Amino acid sequence: MHAAADILGERRATADALVSALVQSSDPVVAHRAGQVAGIAPTSAQARAVRARIAGSPMARALLRIFEQDEKTLAHTYRKWQGPHWTLTSLAMIGYPPGDETLLPLVHRVYGWLLSSHFLRPPLTAIYAGEDQRVRHCASMDGNAIRYSVRLGLEGDRTRALVDRLIGWQWPDGGWNCDKRPQVRTSSFQESLIPARGLWAYGRAHQHQPSLDAAQRVAELVLSRRLLWRRGDGSPIKPKWGGRVDRIHYPIQFYDVLFALEVMADLGRLDDPRCADALALLASKQLPDGGFPLEEPNAPRADRVASRHSYADWGPTGLRRSNPLVSLAALGVLRARAD
Repeated sequence: MHAAADILGERRATADALVSALVQSSDPVVAHRAGQVAGIAPTSAQARAVRARIAGSPMARALLRIFEQDEKTLAHTYRKWQGPHWTLTSLAMIGYPPGDETLLPLVHRVYGWLLSSHFLRPPLTAIYAGEDQRVRHCASMDGNAIRYSVRLGLEGDRTRALVDRLIGWQWPDGGWNCDKRPQVRTSSFQESLIPARGLWAYGRAHQHQPSLDAAQRVAELVLSRRLLWRRGDGSPIKPKWGGRVDRIHYPIQFYDVLFALEVMADLGRLDDPRCADALALLASKQLPDGGFPLEEPNAPRADRVASRHSYADWGPTGLRRSNPLVSLAALGVLRARAD
């Protein structure tokens, strides 16, 4: 923990100047997030005005090109990363203003898919005899849907149905897993951090203690590995998919150093000593200008529907260039711990 604090302290003035500049950004997505990092009260007139402008921002307009898709294309609800599910995930990520009912057709489409009988059968969901405590299910889908429903102000009775399902299907070790192999008995971190964040958002919004408790069980699961390292030999965990956990992946986040720490920040666990090594690793990535790089871009911009692409431009990439949104996410984590 001292290493993270020392590195942040050395560059605090530079980072402060960067955040101050980003607060004045002409891009309301960046300005809104910078305001949060700078400590501007979200209920202030300044913060409300900036957030309201996000709906007309270039990023939001690009993401909302989903409404140009035909019915056949929209039917692919989980299309990476331009389908309804990921569009709503991205809109929540950029701070899109809540209560926009023009998004409801997308929400209804997602819930119809997630709660369909098809979704509850193999290959999407599997339950083996004697293994009813380990339902094989891609819980990250439910988790993202819960979180964007809360953040976009578009909840309904079906949101609670997803919450109850996740809690009921939580594995004994505290997470979830969609691996259909019967011998698998440990949760997947890629399938557990997103549900934790969604349940935490719901629990905070509704004072729903079972959701908060379920999210904290995930925290214990990953903290027992210091977020990123194996318990046995201390080597970095190497997921079968999703890339290296010691590098920053953005904007699609499942499991890496930045996202794991963002979830711990949400859950109020950054002061746990088991976060220290991950915090030091993140702090070590800070660039001379005070910002942080997007090391592993995973949603390149495309003007058409293309697998694993986005209509939006998520900013500069490369190991020596600061990305504004990544920088603000990282600084938000480090400052939350420092404060």
